[in-house]
Amino acid sequence: MERGADPLHQALAEIAAIRGQMARAGEFRGYGPATLAATSLLAVAAGFIQPLWVAQPLAVPGQYVAFWCAVAAVAAALIAGEALARSRRLHGGLADAMIRAALEQFLPAALAGTLLTAALMRWAPESVRLLPGLWQLVFSLGVFATCRFLPRAVLAVGGWYLITGLGAIALSARHGLDPWIMAAPFAVGQALAAAILWRWSETQ
Repeated sequence: MERGADPLHQALAEIAAIRGQMARAGEFRGYGPATLAATSLLAVAAGFIQPLWVAQPLAVPGQYVAFWCAVAAVAAALIAGEALARSRRLHGGLADAMIRAALEQFLPAALAGTLLTAALMRWAPESVRLLPGLWQLVFSLGVFATCRFLPRAVLAVGGWYLITGLGAIALSARHGLDPWIMAAPFAVGQALAAAILWRWSETQ
């Protein structure tokens, strides 16, 4: 019985490996332009809401971080929910492998951003004003990492967040944790990503 199982297990492993290679070589179509546009509007809303909920962010940096983490969580939930649905519709049997491959590319940047935030809050709270720029830089790395699954024009989105991240760091001494240092770059960046993916979907 065990002798018969070995070839079967080997064949299943080879099929899984092939599916994984196909997923890594294919274009991921799970990101929907409408949802990315919605996250752009979410960033604009957050820019207006932050002064109401966190009036003095430098005095209460923990509340500032919690506010933007909540915004990021809502955006991530919207994107992930649509990605799951679109992947199952557009990628069929490769959906799970495609989603896993996409996550493997972006999660290291997300983890780095989380650990960086925790480290600054714990050991260098006086540097919290740098967080908006650092978040944008880390996000740009995540975008660059996932570009291999997306149209090449998405490189412009990664470049946008790289430039705005450096700009936010340059402005941090004068403007501190002004809401639009976070809101404006993400509103424009997500709108740009939505436009690129919408144009790409029209050509498929």
